[in-house]
Amino acid sequence: MTQVFIPAVFLRGGSSKGVFFHAKDLPAERAAIDPILLGVLGSPDPYGRQLDGMGGGISSLSKAVIIGPPTHPEADVDYTFAQVSVDRPVVDWKGNCGNLSAAVGPFAVDEGLVRVQDGEALVRIHQVNTRKIIHARFPVRHGRAEVRGDFAIAGVAGTGARIRLDFLSPGGSQTAGLLPTGRPVDTLDIPGFGPLRASLVDAANPAVFVDARDLGLTGAESPDAIEARADLMALLDRIRRIGGVAMGLAATEEAVSLANPRVALVAGPTAARILDGTVLDPAGHDVTIRMLSMERPHRAVPMTGAMGLAVACRIEGSIPQALAARGERPEEIRVAHPSGTLAVGAEVHRDATGWQADSAVVFRTARRLMQGQVAIPC
Repeated sequence: MTQVFIPAVFLRGGSSKGVFFHAKDLPAERAAIDPILLGVLGSPDPYGRQLDGMGGGISSLSKAVIIGPPTHPEADVDYTFAQVSVDRPVVDWKGNCGNLSAAVGPFAVDEGLVRVQDGEALVRIHQVNTRKIIHARFPVRHGRAEVRGDFAIAGVAGTGARIRLDFLSPGGSQTAGLLPTGRPVDTLDIPGFGPLRASLVDAANPAVFVDARDLGLTGAESPDAIEARADLMALLDRIRRIGGVAMGLAATEEAVSLANPRVALVAGPTAARILDGTVLDPAGHDVTIRMLSMERPHRAVPMTGAMGLAVACRIEGSIPQALAARGERPEEIRVAHPSGTLAVGAEVHRDATGWQADSAVVFRTARRLMQGQVAIPC
């Protein structure tokens, strides 16, 4: 045979899509899994389209998930996430995808890994990359995760069954803590630019939050407008890498991974035109974000990025906290992004050791798109 076939399921979770595998169907060593995932997704592709694989040419569509038996006493399943680069032979295992987290519980139920009664199911997920626990709650009917529902999310056509995700104690997913430097704002020295204020926050995934105005921007720019400026893209990646070193993610800029930290432009409420042509009402959201993922502007917002932003909005003295409006429900942050808005619940507190994140809550939908086997050239 010129190809090998491996059992897999193709799922949408939130505004991302990925290929899901059972751990038992893949090698145990990540080094042996890397070439498999590159072949499945169609990477590296110098044309940026991943036509020879299951990927979709952008970071939110170039992902893989591995589900296995739990290795944590408070979990029902282990969930390992892999971000596959589109144009490079790189698989990054260092972070999590909040959107695909929404599909983990339904996958576990539908595959018989977790037995639940009809009604609202609770699946406790051990997120292996970040060593955190996620609680997924969603409706089950006739022993399978319900797909139909009236819940809509920005960036995804139609509606589906609502999935609630509670990310427990999301701070310090890859670094020493929620604020890796211990400060809500740091000043980064950016060669060729100068000093730049940034909030370095690690909640669900590490991120570098920058006031868009400090870069001469409004924060309402479209992803295409940002990507069209090579000088801005290079500057944002330099900021991201310098921030990653400051957060302790790597010893040098060159050693900072493609996936983390992410870098984000933050602004207050704006009347931005989103991808479907609608102009947002500033009264309908509290803060605006434009985030880069895998060196590309995200066309919505990574779910872990939205959670990190919401947590940062609750930290006194941070850049997002200074920019965000105060909504009617202080426990909820309404985030505007290029595809619309979403609400994120965030609970934080400050103790003798500093700021701590208690939880972040988001609501998503998910749907199984295809099941069977994926082909990998021998």
